[in-house]
Amino acid sequence: MSTAAVTGDVEYDRLKEAKQFDDSKIGVKGLLDSGPTTIPRFFHHPPDSRPISRPITRPNSSHLVPVVDLSLPRSTVVDQLRQAASTVGFFQITNHGVPDAVSRRILAAVKAFNEQPTEKKMVHYRRDPSRGVAFSTNVDLFHSKAASWRDTLQMKLSPISPNRDDVPEVVRSEVFEWDREIVRMGEDLLGLLSEGLGVRRERLKDLSCAESRAMAAHYYPYCPQPDLTYGLTSHTDPGVVTVLLQNDVGGLQVKFGEDWVDIEPVPGALVINIGDILQIISNDEYKSVEHRVLANPLREPRVSVAIFFNPGNRESSYGPLPELVLPEKPALYRQFMLSDYLQRFFSKELGDKTLRNYYRL
Repeated sequence: MSTAAVTGDVEYDRLKEAKQFDDSKIGVKGLLDSGPTTIPRFFHHPPDSRPISRPITRPNSSHLVPVVDLSLPRSTVVDQLRQAASTVGFFQITNHGVPDAVSRRILAAVKAFNEQPTEKKMVHYRRDPSRGVAFSTNVDLFHSKAASWRDTLQMKLSPISPNRDDVPEVVRSEVFEWDREIVRMGEDLLGLLSEGLGVRRERLKDLSCAESRAMAAHYYPYCPQPDLTYGLTSHTDPGVVTVLLQNDVGGLQVKFGEDWVDIEPVPGALVINIGDILQIISNDEYKSVEHRVLANPLREPRVSVAIFFNPGNRESSYGPLPELVLPEKPALYRQFMLSDYLQRFFSKELGDKTLRNYYRL
């Protein structure tokens, strides 16, 4: 396939320009610090896929993505989570037991890492994930049709934790503190979602759904031309569940029908969404839904920290739970090896990674 692309009437070598940017190791923040009033061409998305306007929000969007108070009676919480997981696939939770001070510390640490002098961040800029920690702009920079306006610090947390010395010092203690809190909360969440499916509380945990975790800490700086690009393109998450902490700068949207609905930041809340594997395991009872982040038009950066919960045993077979397969609702997906699933996922562009249809019967 040719590496040439067309933006307006100008033909250029997208791959060459993207590689020059990547080789500089400055990231989007470093690029912004140089004072541009426009964004490079390889960040321009095709006209037919750009945001049509600023947030497209349904009038009752706050009810579509509910905020669930986990201090309510357990049966009420289970019902509310089941309703949200089976419709929009997203919800926010409060009174989840994660101290506000811990949340503030991890957001501040991620912001501080990204706002260091470029020379300090450059030592962590790499695309090779073998060390368990990598800082870069867009994991699919060389595979996507256009880049997105964000920088990301990625980290594998479990089953093998990174060497502490490989974790940037400015976020080191905060990342491991955050992971400890989210593991506890995440296991409780999996229990609630199991009960919502009508199966044993430990069912998802027994499938190793909390054993493999990865973190993506995103930094979305001000974008001079936010209508030409995205912060994060539309996609679904491949795993079981994602736990997201965001600061008070919005931009996250979930697709509901043909509309894009804002997920407004709620103080103290965590955003939860269902991943593709959980939709498959639940035999379509729960929904993994497309979501995206708009490019940031504000001077204040958007900062978010996502923890992805995935099954831990790559050699295990996954598919709809037998308890959820009935004569009136047969299995909608075939069984697959997790290793095969992951191999297929990492060979695709971010926006084209949903594998549910591949395994659907």
